[in-house]
Amino acid sequence: MIRFFILLLFSIALFSSEVENFRWLKDETYLVFLEKHNLPTKELYYNLDKDDQRLTEEVRSGVHAQILRSSKNEIEQILIPLTDELQVHIFKKNGSYEFEALPIISETKTEAFSLTIDNSPYYDIVKKTGSKKLAQIFVSSFKNSLNFKVDLRSGDKMAMIYEQKYRLGDIFSMPELKAAMIELRGKKHYIYLNNDERYYDENGHEVEGFLLASPVRGARISSYFTKSRFHPILHKWKAHLGIDYAARRGTPVQAAGSGTIVYASNAGSYGNLIKIRHADGYETRYAHLKSFRNGIRKGKSVKKGQAIAYVGTTGRSTGPHLHFELRKQGRAINPLRVVQVTTKKLKGKEKEAFNKLKENYDQSISLHVENNTLFERTKPLESVCYLILPKKV
Repeated sequence: MIRFFILLLFSIALFSSEVENFRWLKDETYLVFLEKHNLPTKELYYNLDKDDQRLTEEVRSGVHAQILRSSKNEIEQILIPLTDELQVHIFKKNGSYEFEALPIISETKTEAFSLTIDNSPYYDIVKKTGSKKLAQIFVSSFKNSLNFKVDLRSGDKMAMIYEQKYRLGDIFSMPELKAAMIELRGKKHYIYLNNDERYYDENGHEVEGFLLASPVRGARISSYFTKSRFHPILHKWKAHLGIDYAARRGTPVQAAGSGTIVYASNAGSYGNLIKIRHADGYETRYAHLKSFRNGIRKGKSVKKGQAIAYVGTTGRSTGPHLHFELRKQGRAINPLRVVQVTTKKLKGKEKEAFNKLKENYDQSISLHVENNTLFERTKPLESVCYLILPKKV
């Protein structure tokens, strides 16, 4: 039976003596956290299924979490964000602690700014905004198409429009770039997030990436990347940290990019699994494989497009498909956002829709550049704590 829950909003100011806000320490594991707070590791980790155990590995250093204590200073509830959309909820019930994963309640705001470059885009964005995340997302969006070191000049301008999530009044997760512009030697270069979730330049050409658009030729996407979905079989909230490509059993699977195989074996619910380490901290994963191609083993180097395995249905799978994941520094990211190659040029109705989207973004960017609007984030909402009360079943 699906667990229902009630979200009650209380101001932290009213409960400042009971709610403890803290940031997750660097290199602290979920297990270490439980032991440090004298919480039962058996019930809250070892008795969990493998998928939930794997979810706890997604906790990122620096993330804001909350502990609700009773008047006797006993821990009643804990909220720990795992992904951008899913959080761990630890709560006390009938004298014992329980674990569940729940969707995160957040607010998304569209924000924008522009500035004149004095040193480099990364340095100047961090200096003006204090945000390394904004600097990182801006620079990475252009790194495959522009050479800042050669073409950038002091006095060139840049601007970006992005969406930022807020959780409990604080900035939460990476910003999502919607549109950006950088001026190089007087020429403006743009990038836009289109309605198909892919990035295009001002001419409607898909932005180049370093990985294949699909590791299975001719396959259809049967399940998209999401960090919170209600699992139809397990009947609880899970993350689907990859893309599923439905294809016939035995269809060849290609390496999405050049790299080194770091894992090639069975991995429980993943079934037969291959992990490939790429440059810049990227790793791709290929799961539910029928079998590996001859010679594929840990330590072997592979090239982009090379056949490495065959589509199957091993592990927790309801039918033949490839589950494909992309991770950077261990953190799962949406492959469709970053791995596309320049194979698509918008035409017809798609191009018309893109042009309308582009026109709106261009007007906003021009307005910010003209007024030289410096970054000034909207004042966060008053912090609130979501107390989650499990419904008795």
